[in-house]
Amino acid sequence: MHILITGGTGFVGRSLVKQLIPHQMTILSRDCDNAARQLKHVNSNSLQFINSLNHLSCLSDFDAVINLAGEPIVNKRWSEAQKKHICDSRWDITRKLVQLIKQSDSPPKVLINASAVGIYGDQKQLRVEEDTPYKTCGFAHYVCQEWENIAHQAHSQRTRVVVLRTGIVLGLQGGALEKMLPPYKLGLGGPLGSGQQYMPWIHMQDMVRAMQFLLETHACSGAFNLVAPHPVTNLEFSQTLAKLLGRPHFFVTPKFVMQWVLGESSCLLFDSVNAKPKRLTEMGFTFNYSRLQPALAQILAS
Repeated sequence: MHILITGGTGFVGRSLVKQLIPHQMTILSRDCDNAARQLKHVNSNSLQFINSLNHLSCLSDFDAVINLAGEPIVNKRWSEAQKKHICDSRWDITRKLVQLIKQSDSPPKVLINASAVGIYGDQKQLRVEEDTPYKTCGFAHYVCQEWENIAHQAHSQRTRVVVLRTGIVLGLQGGALEKMLPPYKLGLGGPLGSGQQYMPWIHMQDMVRAMQFLLETHACSGAFNLVAPHPVTNLEFSQTLAKLLGRPHFFVTPKFVMQWVLGESSCLLFDSVNAKPKRLTEMGFTFNYSRLQPALAQILAS
């Protein structure tokens, strides 16, 4: 299979490329030399690189497209300029991919497009499955909803579209856990606010295994929650992490402090999404890490 991947040098992308060997992969990157260095763990015979979609008139040479590109949503405060950058970095490339798919005489059989559980909004303690109605408010919902709408325009009898509503991806060398570890190792760990907000999570191994499963299972289309079957509250997460590190757990960070530090983007820490991977498990996918403690233990041991 020949797969076009955007965002292949990102936190998830690097692990995905490794997972998809021995498929032939073309990685879209603004800096091909840097991308090759970041993916040096992959057999170079499996990879080629392009720095733009502009010279392509169609995508007939590809069997599949995996679109993970996008400005990280949590790295900076949400100024109006940053909001625009977050949206444009997702929507523009997705529109271009959809256009190229539609122009193809022999289009890719599948477009797998990133999204996030932020599409659901703050659902409190409600169990959240793929058909749960959205809380249609907030910037995170707005970004994901439009992103999915654009991706679905590629759907046809010859191209299925899969959207990945991801939670917190747990792994090393990037992601939320990398940011959390330093204060927890110093004994400064603890819940955020009340700690009762749900944190849907998934181990990196299961994340990329699930993406491969969706890529290769032709009956799969539509939205899938890419989260472990047993989400936990922020309090449970922080207690588990502190226990595994052998550190105290008593520092509570008030909600108003994070709102002052992060502004509007603090909602990503306090919105509660008790998400379940209903469609993924119904299609037959099995998780290697369905519970938080063994998932964190494996990552920390590595």
